[in-house]
Amino acid sequence: MQFVAFERALQGTGASRRLRITGKTPGIVYGGTGEPQLIEIDHNALWHALKKEAFHSSVLDMHVAGTTSKVLLRDVQYHPYKPLILHIDFQRVDASTKLSLKVPLHFKGEEESSAVKIDKCLVNHIANEVEITCLAADIPEFIEVNLSALTKGQTIHASDLQLPKGVKVAVHGKVNPSIVSVSAPVAEEAPAAE
Repeated sequence: MQFVAFERALQGTGASRRLRITGKTPGIVYGGTGEPQLIEIDHNALWHALKKEAFHSSVLDMHVAGTTSKVLLRDVQYHPYKPLILHIDFQRVDASTKLSLKVPLHFKGEEESSAVKIDKCLVNHIANEVEITCLAADIPEFIEVNLSALTKGQTIHASDLQLPKGVKVAVHGKVNPSIVSVSAPVAEEAPAAE
């Protein structure tokens, strides 16, 4: 994905407030070999871009002052109750940079599994995203989890995920975190006759 940003000269609370009044969102781009760069982005275009899942989990092309840089979205600050983006942070990356970031999981095939069709089990999605480490060039937009082979009482762990080449799950001390579990339906007992 790509987006257009503009350089901004002024910083501080007052300058940022005046910028937001004109329909722009202040931001910063840091990392890489260059100095941190102050930017401003059209608020409405940014609001719609943030609704797309790919904007959060892929390398973006940012056009500023005639140059294009590869960046990753690192932080977004929203207003507590208004539909307003207060500030946005990006990190410069290149293809050889090793990164750690969260990627969403897409589940498919749940209805076709024997656990759901035959045993009427409940499939519990324990995690909706997983943290990965990989090179910037290898970042997947999402990781697909195929649930069509689920059986009663089965659990899918992080080690069971089909990961793209060069991508590893960051477990942070947990041995093998659970992603999906299947629980059998609980039958209600009829009240005993007195």
